[in-house]
Amino acid sequence: MKNTLYILSFFALVLTTSCTKDFEDINTNPNAPNTVQPSLLLRQVIYDFGEQMSYEGFVAGDLLSQHRTALDFNLFDRHDLKSPQLGGNPWPIFYTNLRDNEIILTQSRTTATFQVYEGPALILKAYMAAGLTDLFGDVPYFEAFNGVNGTVTPTYNTQQSIYLDENGILDNLDKGITAIQNYSLAIPLEGDILFDGNLQAWITFANSLKLKYLMRLSDKIDVSEDLQALYNSGDFISATAENAVFNFTNTDPNSFRLAQLRVGDFNNFVLSETMEELLTNLNDNRIGTFFRPFENATTNEYNGLLNGIDASSTSIALAEYSLAGTAFREDTSVLDANFMTSWEVYFTLAEAAEKGLITANAQALYNTGVTQAFEYWQTDLPATYLTDNAAYDAVGTTPLQQIMTQKWIANIINGYEGWVDYRRTGYPEFNTVSASLNNGLIPVRMPYPAEEDALNAENYNQAANATNGNDINFPVWWDEN
Repeated sequence: MKNTLYILSFFALVLTTSCTKDFEDINTNPNAPNTVQPSLLLRQVIYDFGEQMSYEGFVAGDLLSQHRTALDFNLFDRHDLKSPQLGGNPWPIFYTNLRDNEIILTQSRTTATFQVYEGPALILKAYMAAGLTDLFGDVPYFEAFNGVNGTVTPTYNTQQSIYLDENGILDNLDKGITAIQNYSLAIPLEGDILFDGNLQAWITFANSLKLKYLMRLSDKIDVSEDLQALYNSGDFISATAENAVFNFTNTDPNSFRLAQLRVGDFNNFVLSETMEELLTNLNDNRIGTFFRPFENATTNEYNGLLNGIDASSTSIALAEYSLAGTAFREDTSVLDANFMTSWEVYFTLAEAAEKGLITANAQALYNTGVTQAFEYWQTDLPATYLTDNAAYDAVGTTPLQQIMTQKWIANIINGYEGWVDYRRTGYPEFNTVSASLNNGLIPVRMPYPAEEDALNAENYNQAANATNGNDINFPVWWDEN
């Protein structure tokens, strides 16, 4: 007992005399480092954002873009966007990953051996920031993403400044390209699940994003010279093998999330009537890739449901409607988390050519886009598809309508892209919503989430006032007439 008391007294003395100068060392867990290697963080940002936005694209984005509809828990499908249910709250996905990406960017600028990460981090920042502001409009940006050293109540910046100002979207793409071009060390980029460390592929990705964002702003600023220069360079994603994607698998934890959830959640989503009508009118065999024949069909038939039913007063027999295809549950190895593809680039260029913003053959660009979209979705292109109803100059339609419709079809589960393009162009034409909670209007922006009112009240109130009370019918800057 005496020896025990002595030992305890000795440790008490040590702790008492060194509690101040050694406190940080004593309270640091050597097995839980307080910094993360940028290679691990880069992998995490790319995977987390891609996986979460693919899920969001299925359960929320596809409802807004009328690729599919929900049978129950469907306030979002009825356009009560302030009441997300199975999905519909992408705000924290953007901010969590933009914050983590900012750590990579800071590390790349403060540690010489991490310089290689600066370019990709700037390009990812531009990519995620564009997705954020395209959905919500004005958002916290220049003071955001740095919760350790920055303010926790950042001001909201205008979409115009986020796109056009220094350190904004277009500027960061240019700076990202320059950082890669100027990188001269031999240390490789690790953790890159998009391009396996290929820095030139990141430049090509950045140029492809510039094409996309310049077209998004083309009704507000003159972008023709920049678009033409990018097109003439040829340095953009132009083949399926160059796509900025990563593959899902058929096993946990990297399978598509709908394959992991209970069957009731999966069965809540069926083919939209809008999607069914378009694919049927085009004799588009991708309907069998995206969906499956409904259970009660006597032959290989597909049936869609009008978006936004009132589930409390409408009885729906699941066996009468087409569920998502096997790629979204039984065999998710054929799915990608999609950041940017060659078909999206070609449809963007076709739109630019059709609008006279670049000098190029719009029809040839369109045909290439369609061909590569079928290839991407691993579906055979029918021999007469581009000469029948899907032809660039098909009777009863316009080239722009054809371009945007084909881009919309291929964009299924790609976040909210189909809805964003509809807001820009009005194509394809959407059906009315069965039991709209938005006076029959198609929303043109996502509302700021309720937690912003609680956590960033002063700045939120200013932003809400600027959008007519956080109105989902208030257009973002690039969509204003």
